[in-house]
Amino acid sequence: MIEEEPIEFRVGIGTDIHQLVEGRKLMLGGVQVPFGMGLLGHSDGDAVLHAVCDAMLGAAGMGDIGMLFPDNDPKYKDADSKGFLLAIKEKLTEKKWEVINVDITINAEQPRLEPVKGQMKRVIAGLLGIDFNAVNVKAKTNNGLGETGEGTAIGATAVTLIRKKTKRI
Repeated sequence: MIEEEPIEFRVGIGTDIHQLVEGRKLMLGGVQVPFGMGLLGHSDGDAVLHAVCDAMLGAAGMGDIGMLFPDNDPKYKDADSKGFLLAIKEKLTEKKWEVINVDITINAEQPRLEPVKGQMKRVIAGLLGIDFNAVNVKAKTNNGLGETGEGTAIGATAVTLIRKKTKRI
């Protein structure tokens, strides 16, 4: 009788926050959001994708986004964060991990994100190669509290579930 390897699941959480500034485009979840300010960062400052990256890396026990893409490395200056997510997905795939789902909360007083949440889901699902319905995006205000509540920053938290691909005989 051949014994099957047990299926291994892991959960990871990631958070990120960036200051809103003039003169930058606002990138959230791989989507350019129409707004008069953008997020300050060494890369494109996409707090949503950065949180997803950290959630994936955390679940796999592979460190964090700053270890792989340090903010003092000139090659990542103004980098598109979609590239970070694709590179991390590839690293997980090499270790036999697959993403099952991603749940994201974005904290922002403005702009209103309802019109672009579906686009974010589509981009993230496409990058990860998972079903559109396996990605959830929520937008919350901080009711005037803290940097996000004052409208000077946007933050994101992501949780992801990954599964180890096992050989079944």
